Amino acid sequence: MELDNHPCPPALGPGTHGLDVVVTSVASDAHTWNLIYLQLLLEELGHRVTNLGSCVPDQLMVDECRTRRPDLIVLSTVNGHGLNDGRRVIGQLRDCAELRTTPIVIGGKLGISGAEQGSHVGELVDAGFDAVFEDSAGIVGFHDFVRALPAGRRALPTGGVR
Repeated sequence: MELDNHPCPPALGPGTHGLDVVVTSVASDAHTWNLIYLQLLLEELGHRVTNLGSCVPDQLMVDECRTRRPDLIVLSTVNGHGLNDGRRVIGQLRDCAELRTTPIVIGGKLGISGAEQGSHVGELVDAGFDAVFEDSAGIVGFHDFVRALPAGRRALPTGGVR
């Protein structure tokens, strides 16, 4: 996949400020290409990204996010265990007063049965995620969600759940 071919509009215009974004994977997922792709995509759109990498232990993720207080936290997973790992870690992130209103999204391959077609969205939103982007949905929905976030205010766009 070439970044030049994604259907997203160009980066932020002059005088606008991007978001501070933490991109991370979950403890069970050793894949890194998805994290690099997201980092490059977000940076190309004018945002500042801290990439925590793969196999991030839950407590390290929570500590880094509490310290950095980003405008957005993006969990990406492709090993098929995103549902279980996501349900576990979102509670720890939401238990932190500093992160209670921070938009947190998860995306990628969330189950092991293949195209889940939205089957995990409700459960993960109920667990505390603001939006869920399954791998079969593509990148446009994620981009629209990010684009609707105001930098530095940690407010959520309306209708952000995919």
